[in-house]
Amino acid sequence: MKRIMLKSKIHQGRVTDANINYEGSIEIDNKLLKLADILPFEQVHVYDINNGKRFETYVIEGESGSGIISVNGAAARLVSIGDLLIIASYAIINEEEARVIKPAIIKLEGKNAIS
Repeated sequence: MKRIMLKSKIHQGRVTDANINYEGSIEIDNKLLKLADILPFEQVHVYDINNGKRFETYVIEGESGSGIISVNGAAARLVSIGDLLIIASYAIINEEEARVIKPAIIKLEGKNAIS
């Protein structure tokens, strides 16, 4: 049997930009991506803590150390600058791996600094 398990989570990332005129995706500081073990073009689920809206998109890497979390394209209509997000990625893994998986979880504060 296979299970879908949480692989990575960025908790309380703050939206720094929302760009409707982009083709789509979420741009995230490359430093945060590495810490959370999320790759460019990886699918993520995004949960807006402020308004309860949820959506899926893919990641593009932002400048390392910039703190950027920019929601782009149509999803930009679902967030406001300053909203807090949970950004999660999942993996389909076998039963044995599911019992021992340790997701990479990073918690942010302020201007998307590691807490």
